[in-house]
Amino acid sequence: MSVERTLHHFPLDPASRQVRLALGEKRLAFKDVSERVWEQKPEFMALNPSGMTPVLVEMSKGERTVICENRAILEHLEETAPEPPLLGREPAERAEARRLMQWFDRKFDNEVNALLLREKMEKRLFGLGAPELSALRRGRDALREHLKYMENLLAERDWLAGRRLSLGDFAAAAHLSVIDYFGDVPWRDFLLVKTWYVKLKSRPCFRPLLSDRWPGMVPAGHYDDLDF
Repeated sequence: MSVERTLHHFPLDPASRQVRLALGEKRLAFKDVSERVWEQKPEFMALNPSGMTPVLVEMSKGERTVICENRAILEHLEETAPEPPLLGREPAERAEARRLMQWFDRKFDNEVNALLLREKMEKRLFGLGAPELSALRRGRDALREHLKYMENLLAERDWLAGRRLSLGDFAAAAHLSVIDYFGDVPWRDFLLVKTWYVKLKSRPCFRPLLSDRWPGMVPAGHYDDLDF
């Protein structure tokens, strides 16, 4: 069945990046539309009243399906395009992948993104002045704690959730990749995480993320370097 897909996203949004990675890994073609969500355009608000990205619009046999925000989209893709499976083939791995998705979308987002991305990205986008140094310091300290946790997982596993690549890895990579855009990930201090990220960064699904650029925000020099 032929399906035409359009993904409305913000390039530096970790939630949007998770969906882009999943679409790429499943080799599902899609048209992407970059959204400035803060502008709350009526046509985008009509798709998702929350005004949040991502939003996936599918057209098939003249019928339109609108799926809003990353968890709903990722579950939908697993149901409608099950190969390759990105939640794992065994119940324990699927449960762990879901747990890690929640970990990064809630805990990491609250403890790291709310400080680092607030200061380095949102303030620039909204013209809210210079970053607050104390907030940056707290965000970087929290980031190190999360990286330590990932090191512990990767010391015993091939991928974060177990033996196979999963949506748990994509959640972590999506969040870290935006932090890395601004050069704040201390890769040299966390070699297991760096090796894991190199494997992900080298996958074809990751390449579009490495070409992302936003006016006025130049990425770190190593951002798109596969041998960083």
